[in-house]
Amino acid sequence: MSEDIPLVKNGKSVKNDSLCTCLNMTETNLMQTSTLSSYKSTSNDNLKNSCNCLGKSKGFEARTIYIGKSTELNRHRYPKNVVRNQKYSIFTFIPIVLFQQFAVFLNLYFLVMALSQFIPSIRIGLLYTYWAPLAFVITVTMLREAYDDFKRYLRDKELNSQLYKILTYDGIRMVPSSQLKVSDVIIIEKNQRVPADIVLLKTSEKSGTCFIRTDQLDGETDWKLRVAVSTTQNSEKISDLLDIGAQIYAEKPQLRINAFEGIFIRNDAEKTQEPLSIENTLWSNTVLASGTAYGAIIYTGCETRSVMNTSKPSNKIGLLDEEINNLTKLLFTAVVLLSLVMVALKGFHGPWYRYLFRFILLFSYIIPISLRVNIDMAKTVYSWFIQHDKEIPNTLVRSSTMSEEMGRISYMLSDKTGTLTQNEMVFKRLHLGTVSFGSDSMDEIMHHLLISFRQQTPNKNQPMIMRRTIVTRIRDAIEALALCHNVTPVYEANMAEILNKPVDEMGEEVKDLRVTYQASSPDEIALVSWTESIGLTLIKRDLNSMLLRGPQNELLEYDILQLFPFTSETKRMGIIIKDKQTDEIVFFLKGADTVMQSIVQYNDWLNEECSNMAREGLRTLVVAKKILTQEQYLEFEQRLTKAKLSIQDRNQKIQNAIESLEKDLELLCLTGVEDKLQTNVRTTLETLRNAGVKIWMLTGDKLETATCIAKSSKLVSRDQDIYTFKPIESRDDARNEMNNFRRKVDTALVILGESLETVLKFYEQEFIEIVVNCPAVVVCRCSPTQKAQVVHLLKKYAKGRILAIGDGGNDVSMIQAAHVGVGIQGKEGVQASLAADFSITQFSHVARLILVHGRNSYKRSASLSQFVMHRGLIISIIQAIFSSVFYYASISLYQGFLLVGYATVYTMFPVFSLVLDKDVSPQIALTYPELYKELTKGRSLSYKTFLLWVLISIYQGAAIIYGSLLLFEQDFNHIVAITFTALILTELLMVGLTVRSWHFLMIVAMMLSLICYIFSLLIFRDFFDAEFIQSIEFGWKVIVITLVSCLPLYILKCIRIKFSPPNYAKLMQSHGK
Repeated sequence: MSEDIPLVKNGKSVKNDSLCTCLNMTETNLMQTSTLSSYKSTSNDNLKNSCNCLGKSKGFEARTIYIGKSTELNRHRYPKNVVRNQKYSIFTFIPIVLFQQFAVFLNLYFLVMALSQFIPSIRIGLLYTYWAPLAFVITVTMLREAYDDFKRYLRDKELNSQLYKILTYDGIRMVPSSQLKVSDVIIIEKNQRVPADIVLLKTSEKSGTCFIRTDQLDGETDWKLRVAVSTTQNSEKISDLLDIGAQIYAEKPQLRINAFEGIFIRNDAEKTQEPLSIENTLWSNTVLASGTAYGAIIYTGCETRSVMNTSKPSNKIGLLDEEINNLTKLLFTAVVLLSLVMVALKGFHGPWYRYLFRFILLFSYIIPISLRVNIDMAKTVYSWFIQHDKEIPNTLVRSSTMSEEMGRISYMLSDKTGTLTQNEMVFKRLHLGTVSFGSDSMDEIMHHLLISFRQQTPNKNQPMIMRRTIVTRIRDAIEALALCHNVTPVYEANMAEILNKPVDEMGEEVKDLRVTYQASSPDEIALVSWTESIGLTLIKRDLNSMLLRGPQNELLEYDILQLFPFTSETKRMGIIIKDKQTDEIVFFLKGADTVMQSIVQYNDWLNEECSNMAREGLRTLVVAKKILTQEQYLEFEQRLTKAKLSIQDRNQKIQNAIESLEKDLELLCLTGVEDKLQTNVRTTLETLRNAGVKIWMLTGDKLETATCIAKSSKLVSRDQDIYTFKPIESRDDARNEMNNFRRKVDTALVILGESLETVLKFYEQEFIEIVVNCPAVVVCRCSPTQKAQVVHLLKKYAKGRILAIGDGGNDVSMIQAAHVGVGIQGKEGVQASLAADFSITQFSHVARLILVHGRNSYKRSASLSQFVMHRGLIISIIQAIFSSVFYYASISLYQGFLLVGYATVYTMFPVFSLVLDKDVSPQIALTYPELYKELTKGRSLSYKTFLLWVLISIYQGAAIIYGSLLLFEQDFNHIVAITFTALILTELLMVGLTVRSWHFLMIVAMMLSLICYIFSLLIFRDFFDAEFIQSIEFGWKVIVITLVSCLPLYILKCIRIKFSPPNYAKLMQSHGK
């Protein structure tokens, strides 16, 4: 195959840079070739068998699609275009939920205990004693799961039943989204969601262009321009799209959302072939923002880019739940060992194994099933507190199980666009080298511009002899900003007919025309909007021309000869225009200062001013120009055309041709644009940083933009340096950059997504171990899949819990992968909000969510869980001592109703009231975020605190039972009454000992429980001696035993607060709380 094979369509060369294979191949070759799929992505290799569609697990394949003939010629069975986010089906719901519930050790243990009660020889009490609590826990969980999954089903049904128009040989008909098939020709109306990945065949615009919103795919709110296939755009009738017998060769489904390679082949009389690129596609979940579009579906269902970049949600289990589960296993071990000791002391004779099992049943209250009930109910209360917090209005809790996790956050991974920033650009500064204009001097610029247009415009083809004035320099700079961009004006439909007329026939309406702008970059919109505000307005643009309105309402025409879009590699964009007023050809170029410095003529101010603007948090662009003669332009056009027709190394040859122009350009100006930050972003980030939370920014935006926002938002503080990883292509590059960065101290890291992927390929663990200690990390040009990958790597190698926050559909994978996901309801839709555990309206709310509600939830659950364990331990200690005293008899001291009442009405309300407790006020938690650092160490619930509660339980249980035995009367009912009453009072007093700040509901709960117990003493006369419990003897014995069990603990607490108070206690005292 020769190196340069021209791609010809009707005798004209086709402009496209994205195809890297020979197009002159037969249909058979097309179906067999894999040349187009030679791009091998490591991520795609990993996903080769990950898409399980319709029960089939097949690798992805390239395809040849016959347009409009889905049933006749497309023999391959492609996945259905169905959105399904449900976890369960009707048949799998009960078995899966039960499996998940009994996979929890606590539930499995109590299931075995409950089943054992069906065996008469080892039955201890009534069946309801064991089955009622277990059935309650499982039922509540199943109802919650059923409700959540039903809501997912309704959302899926809504999406799958949306109707779309498709073009058939019988005309246009409406079909639901779920019935769309590969090769169908679909008609998308304005503001309609694209339901599948399609190739754009035709638009309602004559130019064959349309705009799409991709915020739910890549997180960028800016509209993106898409171009229809030129050979179908020129079709006169819509039915021609089916009659031309066209086919599309499409690469296999990929993760890449910013690239596509394919071929469009027309098989009618024209016999043309045209390369396809990303600009010819509309991906699923994007929204058509202008006009009407006609496209052929190439990927459906799980093969769409949107689904492939979205990971399935995992069942999140909080760290506190894991710790409680581990403690219950420890308690189970204690139950078994205690039962073995009792049997050993009794002697291994007779049916000892039966006694062993009965002892296990007797001591089973050491592992209280009410623990799960209390924790689940507490999570619901925490959710209510969060949703009714007036300081963070409209906050929603979508997963109530994650509240405590927010009290242990070590890393926060944040999106940029729409999360840290509002994505609203404002022009702030124009610097011409000798003079700088800010927001307060725009009137001066307008004045100079008006003067320049009033003056006689010189013939620009003649050399400029006199020195340029400030007026001419301002005009040149503003003209460059008004022309060097990729912005398209949008106006009312009734103005289209007027603007399509020749300039000299346009009416007075054009002078008062008001337009809005759309572009792929908000920076460009800010610049063009600014030129409009000072008098030079872009009012019309198509693929070949632009029309400006001057400050005196004069109309200025320009022809677009060439356009060189911005890329992350070149970091600049250029345009060659021809001024139809003077026939002057000008090459305008704008880009990042790092690349423009070597392109523009020598100057002594650019570097310094760029640094000054960067310190102000402004995004800078350097603007330059070069005037070309007709001969220079024609020579360049020949070089560029030859490069575009190359088959091998086409992109590099095109870039070389463009770079031949980028020499010795005249520096016109430096611009500064501010990306508005979200409200209180700086203070929020500073607060979280002081709380010990390391913050990473993962964004799909450009490196320069991400770096600028990291500075302006104070993600990187003033006293910290920034190290930017150079582009990495090999193992040696990765090792060198890691070694360079390892020597840096207190330095933030900025790295490209492609470089990160290469580094992780060779040095995954080493790289993560280096960067986890960075004060801040910025990953730019980061795909949705990479965001989730970063989360998984941190979970694998770093200690600490991870919170991910974002507002776009591209953040869903990251949010679902993190321990805690927070979605912001913003301009980018609600997809992130729906997928998150918590939904907020402003980024600044995350500080209160973490430092106040996270802290309280974790502290409260830690206290509640340990107290419930204490409640089970103390009654089991009493039972163990009682059995040992009475010759190791495996009989229960208390009746079943007393055991159930002990865990419910007698103590449940006071114990559960601990969810109202708090160690510090919200104001102190936010004012002193350093307090939060202690929580990440997990000291509120640890083996140390657990052992302390075990020792307390042993002491109090022994004090109660031995005190009762010392004061024991001949009637057995007396010991039950004394011990049980002392036990209830001890629990109520221990609640008071544990509380750090009283709430009136706590007192109400304690009084209510005490009244319930006193009332039951009067009712259950068969179990209690009514005469005895009304005697003074009963009263003083209970009081003495209770004081012996509780008073020493109160004394110890007072001594500790006096001589070694915790930090929060000192702060509360200093603030008079």
